[in-house]
Amino acid sequence: MRTFDLAPLYRSTVGFDRLFSLLDQGLEGATPGYPPYNIERTGDNAYRVSVAVAGFNEPELSIVAKENTLTIRGEKTAKEEGNSGEMLYQGIAARTFERVFQLADFVQVKGASLENGLLHVDLVREIPEAKKPRSIPINGKAVNGNANGPTVIANQQAA
Repeated sequence: MRTFDLAPLYRSTVGFDRLFSLLDQGLEGATPGYPPYNIERTGDNAYRVSVAVAGFNEPELSIVAKENTLTIRGEKTAKEEGNSGEMLYQGIAARTFERVFQLADFVQVKGASLENGLLHVDLVREIPEAKKPRSIPINGKAVNGNANGPTVIANQQAA
């Protein structure tokens, strides 16, 4: 496996420390593959994270949104004693998990639902008016008494 040293990039950039820190974290180790998830765009500024949580009930799942992170955690409760059968093969994973997603600025969680073994978390990116780009009009100097720019004189035919 190759290792990358990003230290020279830290010295030559200003304001990109978080970007390189995220790259460092991504290069150090692979993220766990359980549980699988999908991220889809449902609108211009709307997204949905779907996590496969088969075998988990609502009380066993928790969703926490703090600053720019979304944490989805599942913790199985103790096995029920009412099930008296002997388990011969257990292929359905029922282990505790924690998935952490880094959210972009101004992304908010709008809701969550659990249906058919999939946990859906709806996200919306709402940029405040103060942060949206705005166009600035350019005021030119008055030329020939016209504040809008140079005056165009219609072509006249010579006699």
